[in-house]
Amino acid sequence: MSESQTEPQPKLGNDLGTGSIGKLLFSLAVPAITAQFVNMLYNIVDRIYIGHIPKTGTSALTGVGITFPIIVLIMAFSSLVAMGGAPRAAIALGEKNHEKAEKILGTCFSALLVISVALTAVFLIFDEPILWAFGASENTIPYALSYMQIYVCGTIFVQISLGMNMFITTQGFAKTSMLTVVIGAVLNIVLDPLFIFVFDMGVQGAAIATVFS
Repeated sequence: MSESQTEPQPKLGNDLGTGSIGKLLFSLAVPAITAQFVNMLYNIVDRIYIGHIPKTGTSALTGVGITFPIIVLIMAFSSLVAMGGAPRAAIALGEKNHEKAEKILGTCFSALLVISVALTAVFLIFDEPILWAFGASENTIPYALSYMQIYVCGTIFVQISLGMNMFITTQGFAKTSMLTVVIGAVLNIVLDPLFIFVFDMGVQGAAIATVFS
């Protein structure tokens, strides 16, 4: 037998097949809850910095707030795919059917790509009517459009990062899943003031920092 066959493999994640249910719930739930909490900081941090933009901060903050339903909708579609696919992949892994789990992962990845393209097209084509419907005014619509158009262009990255992250947790790597979100949040906190104030990009800078993060 080869050396790779005889040496034990290092334990990288939680043993979901034989581990204690209580310990598994704790070890998976805490990172997942932390990741969800940190993920919400993206928009909070954006608003903190945007609100401090000289002279236009109030109108800019209101305009960005109008885009929040669109951001939630984009996140909701990623959850729709991930929350349906990840449990099915977990069941397949529990059955030791890795081929089926891989097919489910591939199907969900493809679905996220298709949904991302569709959402991007719809929001870019009907951006202004949608924002007016959400309560934009003449003073806030320029800021809402500036933020939304850049954020929507990053829909594919948001969808894949959020959707595929759940499959990482499904395999028992809850801490890795949490770290991917935390790293993005930290980057956003660092890049926001850089793009908004240093590069003087205002609301557009906040959107670029968020998508990049």
